[in-house]
Amino acid sequence: MTENLNVTIERVDDVPLLLASLERMGVAELIDMHFLPHGNWQGLSPGKVLTGWLSHILSEADHRLNQVQAWAAKRLHTLRSSLDVRVRELDFSDDRLALGLDLLSADENWAQFERALNQRVLRVYTLPSRCVRIDSTTASGYWRVTAEGLFQFGHSKDHRPDLPQVKVVVASLDPLGMPMVTQVLSGEKADDPLYIPAIDEVRAGVGQRGLLYVGDCKLMALATRAHLQTGGDYYLGPFSAVQMPATTLDEYLAPVWTGAQALTGVERPDQDGTMQRIAEGFERSTTVLAVVDGQEVSWVERHLIVRSLAQVASGTAALQRRVEQASAAIRALNGRQRGKVRYTDKTMLQAATEALLQQYAVVGLLTVQYHEQVRERHVRKYRERPAETRQERQVSVSVAPDIEAIAAAIRRLGWRVYGTNCPVEELTLAQAVLAYRAEYLVEHNFGRLKGKPLSLTPMYLEDDMRATGLIRLLSIGLRVLTLLEYRARERLHERGEKLSGVYAGNPTRATEQPTAEMILRCFKDIFLTFVTVGEQTYQHLTPLSELQHKLLALLDFPSEIYTRLTAHSANPP
Repeated sequence: MTENLNVTIERVDDVPLLLASLERMGVAELIDMHFLPHGNWQGLSPGKVLTGWLSHILSEADHRLNQVQAWAAKRLHTLRSSLDVRVRELDFSDDRLALGLDLLSADENWAQFERALNQRVLRVYTLPSRCVRIDSTTASGYWRVTAEGLFQFGHSKDHRPDLPQVKVVVASLDPLGMPMVTQVLSGEKADDPLYIPAIDEVRAGVGQRGLLYVGDCKLMALATRAHLQTGGDYYLGPFSAVQMPATTLDEYLAPVWTGAQALTGVERPDQDGTMQRIAEGFERSTTVLAVVDGQEVSWVERHLIVRSLAQVASGTAALQRRVEQASAAIRALNGRQRGKVRYTDKTMLQAATEALLQQYAVVGLLTVQYHEQVRERHVRKYRERPAETRQERQVSVSVAPDIEAIAAAIRRLGWRVYGTNCPVEELTLAQAVLAYRAEYLVEHNFGRLKGKPLSLTPMYLEDDMRATGLIRLLSIGLRVLTLLEYRARERLHERGEKLSGVYAGNPTRATEQPTAEMILRCFKDIFLTFVTVGEQTYQHLTPLSELQHKLLALLDFPSEIYTRLTAHSANPP
């Protein structure tokens, strides 16, 4: 007698790892603690629903609500084993997910949740908390603009001023770049006033002062600097051209030109470990006055005048290239060919020359001279026209590089002034330069938030509340990625090891700094197979590879988060 055979295959991939990471962070528990659902909410709790959705977003790089239910239906056994035994397909319907976003959009609840999450993560991962980076970005889309809506036209960092946008401010903790504060604001708002609320939220979440806040020139607004100073914190950032005009910079640099000011070198190791000089500079001190809550405060501020050697090299090459191009373009004004304007008036030639000097940004770097002459031109007889001699007035231009002006321009390349209130005993000039050079960590976060795997743009939501909730949900996902990355790198550093097998197509290439994306990619193609013969069901999980076992050990997760999928008999989904 032949028994019926039924085979069901469920894709597992990195979902158990992602859910284990979210469980370690306590995300579901904290969401349920700080966001109370409507009384008609049934089934899986909001915390479990949203963490399950986050595992889908991070695994599939897709935040669309209407894609999750079908995804969950194909992974019910995995979700029940890793998330909650009560998981149903309908727990991840788009209506249920939208209600979850409505919960996350509540500002006060989110602030309390974020503080609690920060404190838990700092405790569980024993993270160092000394340096915080603050920056903002914009996300553009084809949204409808309303008078008081979230989506507004403003200065676009996506270079799409024609599209409405939403603004996101992120405060991240060094050295891992984990977001501590995420603020969602309407797209027309200026950046400067947004820093103080973010700083206050970091203070509430971390629960300590004396942190170093690093940011761009918008952080260096006087009100923000005064807020940090009076609150017992430090700041570091560059001054804008408005805050530090060229005349002030020239005053600082005058002793350098005369040789009276010695420069301190800044070095860091390159890829092969060789120390490379990347910058040089010196510092001055000044007293700053400000008014905070009606009271005048003053403090000593260090000005770090720093020259980037990489900017000097690239800037010099670019300047010389512009000088050559401008010289060639100006000389070409003298040429004669069919269809080309012939200049017979000095005023017109001057206007054309000055336009080229502006175009190539070399005003004052070239010596230009204009020449006028009258010459006779013999015209041959042609048919009824007699031969004759005509007088023509011609103007021309000659150009040569101004060596002294070019040398002076090169001498000023690469200089920038940074400000800090941190004592030199805690932050030397070299340390300040290296700290600011790590600002790419924030940009890396924005790249993840707006691109893969979080894929904020394009956003398919038009409702302001739900768009806010989605951005906040994705910020939790960003925390997951940074913590995975930090833990793996920290363990490799402790062991003095490198990890191989994480580069596609190059299994022997090793790294001591694997990214979270690399790690998650290593857990693709893990399948759970159910084979039912008659009334008996057998389960089989794709055996974990040596690399996958090693990654789980680096991340301090037991292999059981995968093997438990077959640890007990269950009906196949």
